[in-house]
Amino acid sequence: MRPVSVKFRLADEKIEMPKVTKQMLTRILSYFRPYWLRMFLVIASILMTSSLGLVPPVLIKNIIDKALPQKNLKLLSLFILVSIGTTILLGLLQVAQSYLSVWISKHIILNMKNQMYAHLQHMSLNFYSAAKPGEIITRMSSDIDGIEDIFNSTVVNALSSVVVLISTAIVLIIMNWKLALVGMFVLPTFIIPTRKVGKARWKIATRSQEKISQLNQIIQETLSISGAILTKIFTKEQDEFEKFEQTNAAVIGLQIRESVVGRWFRMTITTFIAVGPMLIYFYGGYLFIKGEISIGSIIAFVALLGRLYLPVSQLSNIHIDVTRSLALFQRIFEYFDQKQEIEDKQDAVTLGLIKGKVDFEKVYFSYNNLVHVLEDISFSVNPGTMVALVGPSGAGKTTITNLIPRLYEVIRGSIKIDGRDIRDVTMESLRKQIGIVMQEPYLFNDTIEENLRYGKSNATEEEIIKACKAAYIHDFIMTLPENYQTVVGNRGIKLSGGEKQRVSIARVILKDPRIIILDEATSSLDSVSEMYIQKAMVPLLRDRTSFVIAHRLSTVLASDQIFVIENGTVAEIGKHEELIKTEGLYKQLYDTQFKAQIKSL
Repeated sequence: MRPVSVKFRLADEKIEMPKVTKQMLTRILSYFRPYWLRMFLVIASILMTSSLGLVPPVLIKNIIDKALPQKNLKLLSLFILVSIGTTILLGLLQVAQSYLSVWISKHIILNMKNQMYAHLQHMSLNFYSAAKPGEIITRMSSDIDGIEDIFNSTVVNALSSVVVLISTAIVLIIMNWKLALVGMFVLPTFIIPTRKVGKARWKIATRSQEKISQLNQIIQETLSISGAILTKIFTKEQDEFEKFEQTNAAVIGLQIRESVVGRWFRMTITTFIAVGPMLIYFYGGYLFIKGEISIGSIIAFVALLGRLYLPVSQLSNIHIDVTRSLALFQRIFEYFDQKQEIEDKQDAVTLGLIKGKVDFEKVYFSYNNLVHVLEDISFSVNPGTMVALVGPSGAGKTTITNLIPRLYEVIRGSIKIDGRDIRDVTMESLRKQIGIVMQEPYLFNDTIEENLRYGKSNATEEEIIKACKAAYIHDFIMTLPENYQTVVGNRGIKLSGGEKQRVSIARVILKDPRIIILDEATSSLDSVSEMYIQKAMVPLLRDRTSFVIAHRLSTVLASDQIFVIENGTVAEIGKHEELIKTEGLYKQLYDTQFKAQIKSL
């Protein structure tokens, strides 16, 4: 395996630090608000543990200064028992505090992922057309998982550190203010470099998340069934491996840098943590010689000094952790702030059972609001009518059908069903009336039965069998080892193209919609599969309004109307016999595409 060299030039990157604004903090705190009672218990446990943590050093002072000099075994035993009991109680409180903080952080993650999933579900197809699959996975998983520590450790540690710092400092000053000043002399060295280290770590964390997104994208694209087939057919395994290897190495390199950034800063802190007690022993020894302090006080002072330095060290690192967490929150909020282009109106009504009349009235559409894909599309389709859409590739046929269930939104004009603008009804009630059979049917990696129930979740066994018989797939399913419980594999890979198509047709039959959109899927099938599909179409299209993107002359001839689409406009409308007599686009398509199929009819 060849060595991988990865270089990072973070100093040259123009990456802005996340700004801590009131709006952002309010937004973050909104996720904690539902758990205020448990947060109160966490704060209470922090106060109790901070107070109890002061007891052992004070008891040590009394053991050395009182119990031992007096040779009082009863007093010695009492101090030791109280110290042990305090330690046990302290441990129990820390366990409870840990459980509560973990519970809160996990439920914040739970709610945030639920919110993100629901938000992404309602994004338009424009979003998914532009988004990288790996990026979506990263925002949903590692980005949200990465902020777990903001409460589980960062917030809890900050609260705990502040309480411990204040309480310990007060006790030290009460014991001996001179020694307290000596002990606190080194504290500024913990804080000064924090901002610089935090900024460097944030930059690395941002780059790290971007590389993780790239890594997830490579994994999803090349290890999916379609990607795996493509890489094998074109023998690109080594190329894809090298791409993965380089990106993976970049991720690891960034993560290593993030974990060791500020190592000189931490070395300084460690050095002063070690030097501090030595200063106490030196100056405390001087005060002891002068008779101003006892040996027990010096030992207790050193023990308490550890409680003073630790929270300061944690607080200095908290700035780094908070900065990193803000970077993750910023990435997450970027997705939450993505506008949902297609939404229900506030006064949207539920669309009842429809007859199936469809009207396009001067419809314009653009994917990027710059170049019109559809221009001034107007037509009317009566209930129960079968419309064949024909035209060159890229003319706008699929776009027209995608507008009917509001997978995209028109930019001008209107689409009406039974005389009602589809923007005035809820999308759920609209889409329940529409069934779509795609040219490449999508099946989940689940059983045939569960894939069928996607059309009607409460369907009875009799209804499922009836739909499958109508789609001419039941007999085939019964030849499988586990019948309807057979798992079809990723994207239905264990089934042939014709079998998948008939399962998808049965699924739509179960749904029983009034409008059918069909990207005719027989063009690339063998003659036997095509025959079954054509038979399955009969019950699917009967008495329903249907829009069929036609690839076969047989479909064109069976239609009630033919819409000829050219450059985003409806160039011609009519029946086959009418259009074939003209010298328009349909005649050209017939001569170049459809005429050759006559022999096979």
